[in-house]
Formats: sequence, structure tokens, C-alpha cells
Amino acid sequence: MKVSYYPGCSLHATGKEYDQSMKAVSRALDIELKEVDDWCCCGASSAHSTNFDLSIALSARNLVLAEKDAMDVMVPCAACYNRFKTAEHHLKADKDLKSKIEGVIGAKYQGGIAIRNPIDILFNDIGIDTLAKKVTKPLAGLKPVSYYGCLLLRPPEVCQFENYENPYMMDKIMKTIGADVKMWSYKTDCCGGSLAISKTSIVVDMCDKLMRAAREADANCVVTACPLCMANLDMRPSEGNKMPVFYFTELISLAMGLPGSADTLKSHIFDPRPLLQQLGLI
Repeated sequence: MKVSYYPGCSLHATGKEYDQSMKAVSRALDIELKEVDDWCCCGASSAHSTNFDLSIALSARNLVLAEKDAMDVMVPCAACYNRFKTAEHHLKADKDLKSKIEGVIGAKYQGGIAIRNPIDILFNDIGIDTLAKKVTKPLAGLKPVSYYGCLLLRPPEVCQFENYENPYMMDKIMKTIGADVKMWSYKTDCCGGSLAISKTSIVVDMCDKLMRAAREADANCVVTACPLCMANLDMRPSEGNKMPVFYFTELISLAMGLPGSADTLKSHIFDPRPLLQQLGLI
């Protein structure tokens, strides 16, 4: 399988663990990633907070560049995924806006490629059975809760990404790699997003609430697919509420026994390695 790959800004900076593990897992599952040439920031979250046309134009430019390769585009970052889907939604619904944005970016938007998140690709294209065959070290003793956050799922008519009230694909992926997934009702609650800088105390309260709920569900870690959620949950909970947080691709890489699968873990703010060592997983 071959797809275009849009890493976005986060995966080249604070979310580099996601980028590294995503590429490692893709190679192991025979997913060839073709990085979009000359990609730029999607605008999250500064552009859509200040200028609607700019927010659409930035994502439209990236989609036009991805269309040159005539393949579905994989967008790992939840914020980037949301901005791409939002641009697609408005461009297809509003001909005048489409014409205006095409004038701004100097290119035609065809709308002929699918915007995909890796959770969707792994679950629906690669498949649970194929993933199961690649597992060499089941994650026995790991008890995660799956945390999607807001941006992969809302608004549902725009994102069109699995069950927006009770998403399940990440749960099934985690079960396939041997984790004892815990059920909870906070999968799609907000972590506070970019308010972490301007309204830090609010984000601390929101992250504390999520971590307490995870413990009440008998979880010993949280797994996510969003760099912003990762940053907040890894950094913002108050002392005593912290627990390990992983990108879902890091855990897949670990379960597959891929070379260097534990290397990204040293970059986490709250060190997850003691838990994994206790469980004999690293």
C-alpha cells in the first residue's frame, strides 16, 4: 500500500515520537509513505482563530500538493486532520469560496483524494488479522484507555471518522497487540487544546479530570493519536495525577518488537519506561 504522507509541524517537533513510530510501523506493515512535497503548516490553531479564508487556503494548498501524487493522504496529527477535512468540507460545499481560494493559492483544487488518519488505515486497510500476525511481544499487563480527544471526531459531519460518540477502532487495535483495554466514557472529552499556554490552570483541571477518570477505569496508561493531547496529558496534570501516555504507534512498534521501539519513550515528559520495565515489556 502506498499513500501520501503529511507529517505537519508537530510531527517534526514536539510530536517527533509519533512521526518516528509511525514510519517504523508503516515500514513493518508494507505501507509506503510518500511525504507531500513542499508541504506547509495547516494553520492549526492560529489561522482558524483569526482568519477563515487563511485557514482554508493553508489546508487547500497542502491538499493540492498531495493531489499531484494521486494517492490518499495519511494525516497522523488530529489537528491537521481536522483542518484538512474542514477545508475539504467548505471547498466542496461553496463554489464561490473554492474559486476565491484557488485564486489565492494559484492552483485548482480537484477534491479527488481521500484524507485518512492512520487509525483508519491500519484498521480498515491493513486489518486486525494482519496486525495480529506481526505481534511478537504482546503487551501483557498494559491497561490503557483510548483517548481520541476532540479533533478526530468533531464536528462529525465534517470529520466523518468512525463512531463520534463511542469510537472503537483504537480499542480494537490495542486489544490486538495484547493490551488489556479499559472502557471509559471520556474517550472524546477535551484536554483543553491550545489553551495550555493562555489558560494553563483550566487545562490543568481538565487534564486532572481525565487522569482521575482513567485511574477509576483501572487503567495504568493512556494512549492517543493527537500531538496536542499528548503534550497536555504528558505535561499538564498536577503531581499525583500523572500517568504514562503513549502514541498508539509507539505501542504497536513495541508489540512488533521493531528495532529502536523504546527509543522514543525517553523523550516523554512523564517517563513511561518504569511501567514497561515493571511489566517486562522493555
